[in-house]
Amino acid sequence: MKIIGFIGLGVMGFPMAGHISKAFPTQVYNRTLSKAEDWAEVYSGSIATSPKEMGASCEEVFLCVGNDDDVKGVQNLLCHYVPDVKEVIAGDEGLLSSLKSGSIIVDHTTTSATLSREMSNRCIDKGVNYLDAPVSGGQAGAENATLTIMVGGDKDSYEKACETMGHYSKFSKLMGSSGSGQLTKMVNQICIAGLVQGLAEGINFSLKSQLDISEVIEVISQGAAQSWQMENRWETMSLDQYDHGFAVDHMRKDLKIAIEEAQKQGASLEITKLIDRYYKDIQDMGGNRWDTSSLLKRLQNND
Repeated sequence: MKIIGFIGLGVMGFPMAGHISKAFPTQVYNRTLSKAEDWAEVYSGSIATSPKEMGASCEEVFLCVGNDDDVKGVQNLLCHYVPDVKEVIAGDEGLLSSLKSGSIIVDHTTTSATLSREMSNRCIDKGVNYLDAPVSGGQAGAENATLTIMVGGDKDSYEKACETMGHYSKFSKLMGSSGSGQLTKMVNQICIAGLVQGLAEGINFSLKSQLDISEVIEVISQGAAQSWQMENRWETMSLDQYDHGFAVDHMRKDLKIAIEEAQKQGASLEITKLIDRYYKDIQDMGGNRWDTSSLLKRLQNND
């Protein structure tokens, strides 16, 4: 049976790797060793001491790490920013130094499309297949194996990876060539930003108008205003609870990627830019780790 590698055991990667381990022999790597040790106490699997070690034994390696610099670092065991991209890719201790030809790297990290295409080209040079495969569904989706995955890359690699991805997702789709998964994730984040701000304003308006918010949601969630955000966040928002979900810091990173790509494409993101500034206000309030639905708290503080 093939061995699956998983790099990055944060709030998303930890349960995702756990789901995989129930179906395949799994090897994990995390730059903070204690997290890998914690994972191994909960799930069945082994711990790699480096990406290079993992690459020597795994046919498929899945990544779920941080920002662009982290991705470059993981693939070359440099866990901090290194400006020389060629040096990072050609590093002696990275995945590409040991993965066999025909192996697959599936990158679930939300990054730029430019980085994804760059990683794909570097992998192709080594005979390795690369899929950019960002996810949507947050921590709850990872824990409940209900993530949605949007993928960029070649069809054959996608179909091979689907067997593994199906253990922690409810839906995946190949969106096109390398970078297409990241571009689709940008659309996802653009839409979410607008939805959450609209929901925050609606709830704030309801509370100011002394309406019963539970009854308001019961009614409007049956019509055109319905959304995942409304059904899953209205109650915690009304209770001023934000210590959960998708962190504001992560959302700002994602929106920054989308805004920069929109500038390249000549696409207007006026509302997205405005909401990004609202999230900056949340950070200034100390809410870096609050859920993205904390936009309501900003409104209430400003009233």
